[in-house]
Amino acid sequence: MALDIIPSGEACGAQIRGIDLSRPLDEPTVQAIRSAWLEHHVLAFPGQQLSDDDLERFTLYFGPFGEDPYIAPIPGRDHVIAVRREADETGPIFAETWHSDWSFLSQPPAGTCLYAITIPPRGGDTLFANQHMALDEMPTELRTRLEGRQAIHSARGGYGRAGLYGEGDEGRSMDIRPSDAALATQLHPIIRPHPETGRPALFSTLGYIIGIDGMPEEEAGQLLGEMYRWQTRPEFQYRHKWSEGTLVMWDNRSVLHMASGGYQGHARLLHRTTIGAQPA
Repeated sequence: MALDIIPSGEACGAQIRGIDLSRPLDEPTVQAIRSAWLEHHVLAFPGQQLSDDDLERFTLYFGPFGEDPYIAPIPGRDHVIAVRREADETGPIFAETWHSDWSFLSQPPAGTCLYAITIPPRGGDTLFANQHMALDEMPTELRTRLEGRQAIHSARGGYGRAGLYGEGDEGRSMDIRPSDAALATQLHPIIRPHPETGRPALFSTLGYIIGIDGMPEEEAGQLLGEMYRWQTRPEFQYRHKWSEGTLVMWDNRSVLHMASGGYQGHARLLHRTTIGAQPA
């Protein structure tokens, strides 16, 4: 079927209308969605009525299920997690910092699917930053300093026992399970080609990067700070405003994303699946 694709007009992102994701999709439709995903990096499908079975089936069109460390799945499911915040919660907003999902894994996921169930009347937007565009427009001097460098990724700042979501994080409705395993580190190139398109992009940011391999800590911190300020500039961003029944899928290999608040006193619930990396 021909997709009705409406670009956001911002640095990335598009809506797809006229498709019912509660029904199985044929292969040409799946390939058309994949092509749009690779072009726009973030796709929103408004007006859906999806069960968790539907969400899982849609996810598997684009790869195997990915790993979701440190967050327990919802009861009765192995691959669906709840991004939940109750109306009376007062702790830090979950994921309110720029990152690429689970970049600290040896094989980070290709993508993420997030389906809106309960959406507050205001706030709660998700921001995305196009990392192909950020690299293409990066000053030559900064890019030269990043070329060939490996970043040190770790989940310790978020999911270690002393991390943001660690043992001191009380009163949160999400089932987050901090662990000493979060202290592990993993190297990934700062600039790397997209495995499907070959287009180079910056990969991840300070949310999970704690240093640069072979570089003194202070020097690495300064360079990572410069990279962060560049790669999250407003001109590289798309702001997604949620409505109930919208499914959004994004490409972790192409964009950063960040949650936002502004909905104090209102509940918010979305169900999430992870698209794993394609087998080599």
